[in-house]
Amino acid sequence: MKLFLSILLSLLAVAAYASPVPPAASDSSAPQVRLVTFYPGEEPFSVFGHTEVRVIDPPHDLYFNYGVFDFNSDGFVWRFALGKAEYLCIGLPEKYSRAGMEGRRMVEQRLNLSPEQARSVRDYLIMNSLEGNNTYLYQYLSDNCSTRPRDIIEAAVGDSIRYRAFTDTVTYRSIISHYAANYAWTRFGINLVLGSGLDRPISTRERMFIPMDLMRAFGEATLTRDGRELPLVTDTEVMVDTSTDGTVLPLTPWWCSPMAMAVALLLVTALVSVRDVRRRRVSAWFDTMVFGVYGLTGVLLFFLMFMSVREATWPNYNALWVNPFMLFAAVAVWLPRWWRVLRVYHAVNAVVIALTLVLWPLLPQVADASFFPLMSVPLIRSAVSVWLRRK
Repeated sequence: MKLFLSILLSLLAVAAYASPVPPAASDSSAPQVRLVTFYPGEEPFSVFGHTEVRVIDPPHDLYFNYGVFDFNSDGFVWRFALGKAEYLCIGLPEKYSRAGMEGRRMVEQRLNLSPEQARSVRDYLIMNSLEGNNTYLYQYLSDNCSTRPRDIIEAAVGDSIRYRAFTDTVTYRSIISHYAANYAWTRFGINLVLGSGLDRPISTRERMFIPMDLMRAFGEATLTRDGRELPLVTDTEVMVDTSTDGTVLPLTPWWCSPMAMAVALLLVTALVSVRDVRRRRVSAWFDTMVFGVYGLTGVLLFFLMFMSVREATWPNYNALWVNPFMLFAAVAVWLPRWWRVLRVYHAVNAVVIALTLVLWPLLPQVADASFFPLMSVPLIRSAVSVWLRRK
């Protein structure tokens, strides 16, 4: 209902604005364009902040938002996984612009655009907000609520814009990990399903997928007009003066963190394995549970790597220790006629995971710390299976 009302308000506001487009009578009638930054929220999808573009063109005052999606729409999760999820651009009046953003720090930067450039931004946003024009295929690194405003401003000012290079060297993963620091399971999931594409050093412009970095880059940027170098931002106004940390939730308690769960699973695996060695018999139920979960997770990884058009899903070296082939071990343990083949599988699996553990520092992908005890679990079970079925 909130989404429906937002879209309805957007259509009404933009329709009233767009028909006809206010005329450009003189420089004094030029609209004012502002980059609006909301700091992190408490929901996992909002911990990376949010960007909007405000256009003040009396009597109109609209906030254009490229971060709208309907999680409950038919097939949204499936389309999101495929990389084909459609996000919306809507324009809302000022009094509705902060709905759902309560308590989050809000900063507006007035952009130093010429009248023609400001009108160009205004006209584009109006047309892009109309029904039939207002959807786009979302990509979390290169086409999101932060990069869209950047691209629109860059299109308006042309090649005259210059960004001051950030001095620190970062990767997509290091930035994501920073903002998801209090959300251990969100960070765990991202580190699991997104591969080495997150781990290369990125440029200042690439960093603008994060709203706060876009705000900082615009604040330090310049543009050239009539042979003069001018600041891109003329003034900055803090509209909601709260913590720069946003409204993120407290740190995940250590006892329910991925590392704690991984260590607990490793300890249980060690106990079961010692018991199996003493009894000289594999606990089939435990192998089915372990390799079943790992195998199903591997199905997800392989789907993202080979079927999805999502960014940074290929290559993903986590597939070396969690993959669909583990489903064979989960089933074959109950089929005596397959035990010889199963022993060969476990021997190969143990070698592959052992090499992965030892050589991971040489791979071009950063692992979540909890992955290492998790790698050890199937390694131990494969080694035990090979040992007990050696004859």
